Amino acid sequence: MVNLFSVDEWAAWAPGLVDQAAWRAWLANPSPLPSDGKPSLEEMPAMMRRRVERLGRAALQVAYWCQGDTTGEPVIFASRYGDMQRAADLLQTLSAGDGLSPASFSVSVHNAIGALYSIARGDTANYLAIAAGDATVSSAFTEAIGHLADGAPAVMVVVYEEPLPGVYQAYAGQVLFPRAWACRLVPVTQQGISLEWSENPASEAAEATDLAILKFVTSSAQAELRVGRCLWTRHA
Repeated sequence: MVNLFSVDEWAAWAPGLVDQAAWRAWLANPSPLPSDGKPSLEEMPAMMRRRVERLGRAALQVAYWCQGDTTGEPVIFASRYGDMQRAADLLQTLSAGDGLSPASFSVSVHNAIGALYSIARGDTANYLAIAAGDATVSSAFTEAIGHLADGAPAVMVVVYEEPLPGVYQAYAGQVLFPRAWACRLVPVTQQGISLEWSENPASEAAEATDLAILKFVTSSAQAELRVGRCLWTRHA
């Protein structure tokens, strides 16, 4: 089974951070970021773009930046909570006894962003949506490794999160700003990254998990990173 992979392309977005140089500098020395702003997403047709809120725009933007015009490769969208602001709005509408908007509901579920990306690009490749709590990012990469083992030449993983709406703040951790990042994974036989799952979880802060993994997979030094039950190892 293919267990080693490398990242041959990546992209990330957050308010004020839109290119790799800015992200590398920020990951090396994190500082507070604004919570407002959204990407332009000019690659997507306007009629489809108007249906997508900020979190979805961020996910789609990094997917376009990372994958370019390439089609036919599996894509995995991973978010612990997805678009919870839209879900909260829908629940409040229900509690008030009003009817739901079918258009709003259709883009509130986890697989909606991947579906829009597939439709906009006319791509019939394998698309998945993953939500697995603290293990969301590690689970997405594990799924990607499985696709590489099955013969996929490359797999793109898209990770996206934003602060939860006020009604859910008790469960929000410390996701303080909206962000999304994407990596295109390819199989290698040496000098790559491997994942190993353990029965004993580490005790990292959940809010730092996805950014710690982004920093790890986009650097080049030999190192290890334990996140939850998953040990990430870069083999030099």
